[in-house]
Amino acid sequence: MIPRYSRPEMAAIWELENKFEIWKEIEVLACEAQAELGVIPCEDAVAIRERAAFEVERIDEIERTTNHDVIAFLTNMAEHIGEPSKWVHYGMTSSDLGDTALCYQMTQAIDILIDDVRRIGAICKRRAFETREMLCVGRTHGIHAEPMTMGMKFGRWTWAMKRAEQRLVRTREMVAVGAISGAVGSYSNIDPFVETYVCEKLGLTPDPLSTQVIARDRHAQFLAVLATVAASAEEIATEVRALQKSDTLEAEEPFAKGQKGSSAMPHKRNPITAERVCGLARVIKANAQVGFDNVALWHERDISHSSAERVVLADSTIGLDYLLGKLEWILDGMVLYPKRMLANLESTRGLIYSSRVLLALVDGGMLREDAYAIVQRNAMKVWDDVQNARAGASYRENLEADPECPLTAVQLEAIFDPWAFLARVGTVFDRLERCEF
Repeated sequence: MIPRYSRPEMAAIWELENKFEIWKEIEVLACEAQAELGVIPCEDAVAIRERAAFEVERIDEIERTTNHDVIAFLTNMAEHIGEPSKWVHYGMTSSDLGDTALCYQMTQAIDILIDDVRRIGAICKRRAFETREMLCVGRTHGIHAEPMTMGMKFGRWTWAMKRAEQRLVRTREMVAVGAISGAVGSYSNIDPFVETYVCEKLGLTPDPLSTQVIARDRHAQFLAVLATVAASAEEIATEVRALQKSDTLEAEEPFAKGQKGSSAMPHKRNPITAERVCGLARVIKANAQVGFDNVALWHERDISHSSAERVVLADSTIGLDYLLGKLEWILDGMVLYPKRMLANLESTRGLIYSSRVLLALVDGGMLREDAYAIVQRNAMKVWDDVQNARAGASYRENLEADPECPLTAVQLEAIFDPWAFLARVGTVFDRLERCEF
């Protein structure tokens, strides 16, 4: 019997061996339910349970003749079971078997992904508190904005993984369904008890109304959520790549002993793993479109969705599991350079304090427009020096020399303190403390 919480490796979930094992269990459970109803003899149900077996190679051999995978599977099962096999698949249609099994496979896959994001979230939370007071510059539009801490970046990624976990958990509930309702979903040749019995044993919920197939909006949500999780992973990996640029160099993904960065330039330490995460995320996001296209089927069913699903469900779950594993490795071992962070923070010679200068002038009674003119005028002088790599006065020194700036040296000392920006940052870490995985 398939364990309810069996956890094979991700790729193994989509192997034929696992799929046929689930098919076998569904067929056996259906026979046991039919026996409870008195439709088939109990001794035949016992024999079916004892003898049920299959061989992937034999199924492939039969399918080359039948051109029908379910019939090939049932034929191979009958070779093992013998005379009682007449009751196997009794009153069922192919989609009853295939769709219920597919949803079970999706729950197996999503359980692994939930564990993946929980591990990453726990790492991010740990590193957020480790780097809570590691000063760095925040950037908006790629331009230096205001001081923040590296812990805030890790904290943001923690919450991204929490949302990923929540989306995956909700989606698991959406896809954990089964259907054994016959040709057009009317239970014409099978009692609904069979569906209830099989689903309960597999940890699934009966689809309230399936028209032979389980509606593909469930599968579309599954793929869309996988794409969203991949996008979150891509956002984190993109930030790692940006921080590793030679011009920034505030952080690096791990660089293993013996690793080589470039065939031509031995000095290189490239963020190749973060780039791999970003590349695979593009595949998973693209696969979500297939899920949307599979929702619209003709009338009660067709099988235009089937061939595409066999590709995108396996590829997206395997790809996401792989890239999350790589992201976990990156974040757990990410090397940080706090001295470089401070150097970058100070590289614009105090320009990042402009917002506090503006507020201090307004607090002192100056009109905002007049204050903005003083702040910007002195800032542009510094920008010009920085952009042209010229020595020159700092922003604070320019303000001190400006006769229209009324701020005293004591006031400027308080303004040009990076921690003044972070007086209330404890709020976000208090919230983060309550984030559990």
